[in-house]
Amino acid sequence: MEQGRAREAVVPAHGSPRVPGQGRAGGHLDDARGEHTHSEPPAPRTVHRHSVRGQILAALRTALVDGDLVPGEVYSAPALGERFGVSATPVREAMQQLSIEGAVEVVPNRGFRVTERSAQELAELAEVRAMIEVPVMLRLARTVPAARWAELRPLAEATTDAAATGDRAGYAECDRAFHRALLALAGNQQLVQVADDLHRRAQWPLTAAPVTRRADLVADAAEHLALLDALCAQNLPVVQSLVREHFTGSAL
Repeated sequence: MEQGRAREAVVPAHGSPRVPGQGRAGGHLDDARGEHTHSEPPAPRTVHRHSVRGQILAALRTALVDGDLVPGEVYSAPALGERFGVSATPVREAMQQLSIEGAVEVVPNRGFRVTERSAQELAELAEVRAMIEVPVMLRLARTVPAARWAELRPLAEATTDAAATGDRAGYAECDRAFHRALLALAGNQQLVQVADDLHRRAQWPLTAAPVTRRADLVADAAEHLALLDALCAQNLPVVQSLVREHFTGSAL
C-alpha cells in the first residue's frame, strides 16, 4: 500500500469534496495518478471522518460511472486525497470499500487499479438480475393495486429528466432509486440490498467502452414508464418482456 502521512480529514469549505478533474478539459483524473500533486487544497474545515469517507465514496462512485476513473489505471490515495482536498486516509477507506465491491483492486505500494470489465461480465450480471427481479415483478404485478404503481411515476419521470440532460451519474442514481422503490413493494429488504448491489456493479463502464449517448439514456428511461403502465394493467407478458430487455439493453 502506498505510504502517506495521515492528516486531519478535511473537506473544502463548501462542505463537499471536489471531484477530481472538475474544472479541467478532458474530464479524466490524469493528475491523480501516481505521486502527490503539489497544489494547495482549498480552505479546509474539520468534519467527522465517517462523513468524509461517505462523501469521498460517493464522489468516487460518480467518477466510476462517468468514466473519470479509467479502467486499468492505477490511482494513489495520497494523490486522490490531494485532488479532493482531504487526507489520504478517507480515500484509502473509500477505496477499500470499492475493492470489496469489486470496482478496484489493491496494487501493493502503488494504490488501486480500476477493474477492467468485459462484455461477458456485464451479460452475466444482467442474467443474475433477471433471475432475481423478473419473478418478483410478476408476483407484484398480480397483487399490487394500480394506485401503488402510480405513486412511483415521479421516480420514473426523474429518470427521464436526468436522461434528457445527458447526466450519466445523475441518471445512474435515479435509475437505482426507481428499481429500489419497485422491489421495496415486496417487503424484503435483503432482496432490495442484493439487487441494488448488482445494479450498481452493472453501471460501471466497460473497458474501452464508448461514451453513453444521451439518446441511449432517454430510451432506457422510457422503459421505466412503459413498465409502470404494464404493471398497472397487470399485463404479465409485457412486464416479463420489458424487465428482461431492460437488463440486457441497459444504457448503464
